[in-house]
Amino acid sequence: MTIAAGAFSLGGVLLFVGLAAVALLAQSGNGGAYSLFDAYIWRVTRFTLLQASLSTLLSILFAIPVARALARQASFPGRIWLLRLMALPLGLPALVAALGLIQVWGRQGLLNRSLAAVGLQEPISIYGLFGILLAHVFFNMPLAARLMLAGIERIPAEYWRTSANLGMRSMAVFRFIEWPAIRGLLPGIAGLIFMLCATSFTLVLTLGGGPAASTIEVAIYQALRFDFDPPRAIALSGLQVGMTGALLLVLKFLAPPPQEGETTGKAIRRFDGMSGLPRLADRTGLALALVFVGLPFVAIAYSGAQADLPRLVSEPIFHRALATSAAIALLSAAISVVMTALMVRTQRLVLARRRPGVAARMFAAAIGASTSFILLAPPVVLGAGWFLLLRPFGDVARLAPAVVIAINALMALPFVHRVLAPAMTTHAVRSDRLAASLGIGGLHRLRWIDWPPLRKPVLMALSFAMALSLGDLGAVALFGSQDMVTLPWLLYSRMGSYRTADAAGIALLLGLICLILTVLGTPGAERPDEGGST
Repeated sequence: MTIAAGAFSLGGVLLFVGLAAVALLAQSGNGGAYSLFDAYIWRVTRFTLLQASLSTLLSILFAIPVARALARQASFPGRIWLLRLMALPLGLPALVAALGLIQVWGRQGLLNRSLAAVGLQEPISIYGLFGILLAHVFFNMPLAARLMLAGIERIPAEYWRTSANLGMRSMAVFRFIEWPAIRGLLPGIAGLIFMLCATSFTLVLTLGGGPAASTIEVAIYQALRFDFDPPRAIALSGLQVGMTGALLLVLKFLAPPPQEGETTGKAIRRFDGMSGLPRLADRTGLALALVFVGLPFVAIAYSGAQADLPRLVSEPIFHRALATSAAIALLSAAISVVMTALMVRTQRLVLARRRPGVAARMFAAAIGASTSFILLAPPVVLGAGWFLLLRPFGDVARLAPAVVIAINALMALPFVHRVLAPAMTTHAVRSDRLAASLGIGGLHRLRWIDWPPLRKPVLMALSFAMALSLGDLGAVALFGSQDMVTLPWLLYSRMGSYRTADAAGIALLLGLICLILTVLGTPGAERPDEGGST
């Protein structure tokens, strides 16, 4: 039953993407003439690879010390709120976050005004490659840190007791205990961040500073929006998929085999980083991370507070936008979490057979790849394809909510998979044999064995997916209308009509909603006591 459901989920992903591509190709009629080997395409491909590679490297390099500090300093004041803050970048529309970065790093931003006050008149320019890298690190470093932190927190408590008994210093703990856990996650995290940066559109358009900083995603948008050349858009999408897919394949072979340590389930209590230089370094790093991630949100909050918030909240159109956004976010997140859980479980069941055949291994590999592949399908391509598919059936607006929910659910799959897959794998290694020997299955296993240890990752994945859906504008931009208004659509419509104060107020309200989601998805710190349970 589980395998059939996993196969159905895989088929649904491939069918949804394939039908959109076929619809675009069919619309072109004669197929069109295009070339992927002109100078412009080579230039945007080189820049795409350069900015995505540098963004991935910088995000991971900064995330490792942040994740390690969060793991070691369990009593850091406001630690749980720092974790919640680091989930916020994913939930805001990219343009809103970019505006917050401009208010801090722009020519008239806080940093340049501070430099001018001390006599440094040469301003820092946020536009160009520097601005794109800055924005990508702002979005992806917190994501990488939270995923690494989840991996570190799955290390058995016995490892920390042994390291303390052996008197291992900070670097030895990192080398022999933390690094193996992080190293196993790096290929997946790096692949996810690279895909996010390679397919970045709004940030590149906002902070690129001109044609010299164009990416393949921008070229796809231009092919559809200005030239309406679907064959060229599909070919560019294929180039993007092939380029990123090759990198993911390399990362897959570089990934070490998972090694899950046995544990008795005792509370985790760390003895390193409790005092001295390690504690100072950790707290300094966390303070810097707080400033880097938090300042743009402070700028957004300051601008939003200047708006007439009581009037905005009382408007009927805001009520409709909030209700529509909440319904779409909840449904798409639930679909994404259920699909991911079924696919992860199916993949494990298929590979758990004594001698899985070639077909079984290929099926399992396809399931694993599909959760990342969907991120390479540009939302504008999916939305345009399904718009063309639904147009012959009458009013597209009637079916628009279902299409938006499906696109948002699929776009959240990579994030949900990165959260659930490691947790489900670790839990299966530790509980499958025992549950089978006791004959526990079905709802009894779900309630008493699976849910308690998987509750936190499920809530985190659900909050991630809902925040992503709440901040989405790609699919809504094609289908949004007076009959289907979401908060991002309302925000961008106010910006388009130059009602900047209202737009800032809606951005603040959207950020507060995402903060509430991160609070719900990040349970309060549970103080581990010796012999207790986490």
